Amino acid sequence: MTWITMAWPLAIGACVTMGLIHLRVGLRRTSGAAHLLFALNALVVAVYAVCEMALACAGSPAEYLAWLRWLDIMAALQVVTLAAFVWVFFGTGRKWLAFLAPGLSCAALIADFLPQPKLVYLHLTGIKKIQTFGGATYTDADGVENPWNAIFYLGVFVLLVFVVDASVTLWRRGSHRRAAVIGGTITFFVLVGGTQAALVDNGFLRTPYLLSFAYLAILVAMGIELSDDVLNTAQLASDLRESEQRMTLATDAANLGIWIRDLTRNEIWATDKWRALFGFAKSERFDFNGYFQRLHPQDRDAVSRALTKAVESDGHYEMEYRVLRPDGQLLWIASRGRIEFNDANKPVLVRGTSLDITERKLAEEAAQKLSGLLIHAQEAERMRLARELHDDLSQSLALLAVELDLLGQQPPASSVVSGRMQEFSTQVRNLSSGVHRLSHELHPAKLEQLGLVAAVRGFAKELGTAHQIAIECVFHNVPRELPDDIALCFYRIVQEGLQNVVKHSDATTAKMTLQADEKELHLEISDHGSGFDSVATAGNSSLGLVSMRERVRLVQGQISILSNQGEGTKIEVRVPLPARAGGCES
Repeated sequence: MTWITMAWPLAIGACVTMGLIHLRVGLRRTSGAAHLLFALNALVVAVYAVCEMALACAGSPAEYLAWLRWLDIMAALQVVTLAAFVWVFFGTGRKWLAFLAPGLSCAALIADFLPQPKLVYLHLTGIKKIQTFGGATYTDADGVENPWNAIFYLGVFVLLVFVVDASVTLWRRGSHRRAAVIGGTITFFVLVGGTQAALVDNGFLRTPYLLSFAYLAILVAMGIELSDDVLNTAQLASDLRESEQRMTLATDAANLGIWIRDLTRNEIWATDKWRALFGFAKSERFDFNGYFQRLHPQDRDAVSRALTKAVESDGHYEMEYRVLRPDGQLLWIASRGRIEFNDANKPVLVRGTSLDITERKLAEEAAQKLSGLLIHAQEAERMRLARELHDDLSQSLALLAVELDLLGQQPPASSVVSGRMQEFSTQVRNLSSGVHRLSHELHPAKLEQLGLVAAVRGFAKELGTAHQIAIECVFHNVPRELPDDIALCFYRIVQEGLQNVVKHSDATTAKMTLQADEKELHLEISDHGSGFDSVATAGNSSLGLVSMRERVRLVQGQISILSNQGEGTKIEVRVPLPARAGGCES
């Protein structure tokens, strides 16, 4: 084995390896033309190296001429693929030079397909074996050079001019490294390889053709630059994946789904979050009809009208609709996006986002329902006050006025006046008590004057006496001074809770505990009456329970209402307290 039988196989292997790698890259990338041209050039160089090695080992003139013909063809293909690679990869250079260089090289091949002469030799006089260093031998030929061969070398010269021109333009555009590495390498090694081949053709140099090694150096330079592009693409892909992960995290945190509909192919791409919102599996394929079937039947026409209006206007749409998922869950979706049009003003793409607004819609419905309940409660309270004022105070005052008129018209004996005045005094006191009761129901003055503990204790005592129910009150470490909103909140909850015990529980006893620590005020009202199903009535609570929850929410507290049929009811309220401003009352 000599250096000839070792060097060329190594070069062939290197060329094939680089060619196959970039062939795979070019086939997998959308913009992989440069990689495909590089792969083709590398495979051409590999075949050229095979021809060079076979020519060096030729055993007869006929065999030598046959391999020389293939060598000429591969050399022309190298010029073609190299010019095409520079044109595509650089994106610069004069187009006529890019076509002239391969044209001249290929035109020179006409001589190789004529019976006589051939491209390199007009006729071959003989071949001989020449020994070189390392004990290696190669085949050399003697003959008359064909002048037609100058056309091929003219093509090589034009290729050099084209590469230099393209490199200079690329350098001026700021791509210094690409222009220097690839342009400089191609210029240098094509010049070196072409000169060596020309000297061999003219008989001035007795060596094998070594053009494949010059082209191998060019391939290495081109491969380095292409590899940088691949690495940059991989980095961009990594950055894109990271960006997608961040976007997915952001959209998931916002409960936001993204979808893109291709109108020409009737295909829909959607994020996993969007699929989850509409009840589609991650790998499930669906079209617009499948999406449309997920919409609530009452909202489908509105969605169609909104999309039609977007097509007829500026392409933007925004709407809210309901979605019925396969599991039966109903969601409210807020969707917005835009429709993209082609040059013919035809819609081709729909991009949109979908946001789950179910909680907001439920809150709006609850607020609307609460508003209605409050209005009805306000009107009912006004009617009650009107009845009490008319049936009690108004009639009592009218009767007192009539009696006073009669007394003035027919003055009684002095012995009767004292008794009548006592009756009038009693009636006036009753009227005063009624006015006081109504005033207390509207706003407890005792709460402001005596504090929360005294007001709650007084209310519980009055309620227990009036309805024959034993109410145990326990107070511990309750501050004397509380913010007005917190004191009124707890008083109204005690009022509502104990009245519910009287009205609904059928209990004979109840317990109310009010205590505080350094951080919060804690209230508990419990009874052992009939109770109710707190889970079943959670979405349809009475106005009293709703008002308690709203009052606690306004003071940033927490309330829990626990009850079961036949097991009584327990109400717990916890409200954070500001820093202590005074002592405590028990």
